[in-house]
Amino acid sequence: MGAYVLVAEDDVKQAELIRRYLEREGHDVVAVHDGREALDSVRRRAPDLLVLDVMMPRVDGLDVCRVLRAESDIPVLMLTARSTEDDLLLGLDLGADDYMTKPYSPRELMARVRALLRRTRTAAAPDLSPDPVLRAGGLVVDPNRHEVSVDGARVECTPGEFAVLELLATQPGRVFTREQILARLHGFDRYITSRTVDVHVMNLRRKIEPTPRRPVRLVTVYGVGYKLADETPGRPDGRDPRDAG
Repeated sequence: MGAYVLVAEDDVKQAELIRRYLEREGHDVVAVHDGREALDSVRRRAPDLLVLDVMMPRVDGLDVCRVLRAESDIPVLMLTARSTEDDLLLGLDLGADDYMTKPYSPRELMARVRALLRRTRTAAAPDLSPDPVLRAGGLVVDPNRHEVSVDGARVECTPGEFAVLELLATQPGRVFTREQILARLHGFDRYITSRTVDVHVMNLRRKIEPTPRRPVRLVTVYGVGYKLADETPGRPDGRDPRDAG
């Protein structure tokens, strides 16, 4: 089944090329050519995926991503001529789910689009198992509703952050390597660096940890990867020591 994809690219010829490739794969595509148009279009009709160029007039792609992440969790694939690692990490830090540098292969772009749509649809697909909700102490991850809560308080996550958290929550206490997490994120671990995972983890800690600089839920296992604590932070029995007595 095709998806509705919004392409925000100020280069009209490039936008047309992307549109043709996407339509060839059965998608419904709308192309806009500046950041303000992109925001207006998303607000009129939320796409299944936004392909977003960074360098655009009126409002650039980074600001578009920043604004959208305050309003929506639609998947964002960012395109840019900037190729430094700092640029990549900035895009991810603002909530982009994937990042491609120009020039790129249209075939690779389509592969990235398929991966993002597949992951999003898998997260949204109904799960008929008795209890698909994942729990790790006070952290609850609901794949059916695409919701996360910590001690009963709702936490908003981007699709990329949710994918990381969902994987770790499948087996609390198990250490997952960066390579395993990258494979879950995109399935294209050769295209991005392990620091991509570190950025998602940093953002998640801001949202789920009492003190992000001293994480007790999403824990680093040095030289290996990351894991979710399998009990409520506090004492080994799961009780907060402040409740003692």
